[in-house]
Amino acid sequence: MSSSAFALADLKRILLEGAGADDGIDLDGDILDLDFESLGYESLALLETGGRIEREYGIALDDDVFTDNRTPRTLIAAVNELLSPAATAA
Repeated sequence: MSSSAFALADLKRILLEGAGADDGIDLDGDILDLDFESLGYESLALLETGGRIEREYGIALDDDVFTDNRTPRTLIAAVNELLSPAATAA
């Protein structure tokens, strides 16, 4: 379990470990506001990504986390909200 903040580098690593990357997608580019589908990640890949985030960070993600957070920027914010001390104290 990690206690540090969840960052774009963490998300990219987890995406690549779990689902790889499409040849035409450059995850090193400006991807924060692109939706996951346009990055080549569909539901099965995102389920795997969510599971990896949960295991690595010791959190539980809602079933609709990827429906509600369709871009890396919003997903990172949602994960960090769960990692914040206020969220763990509740």
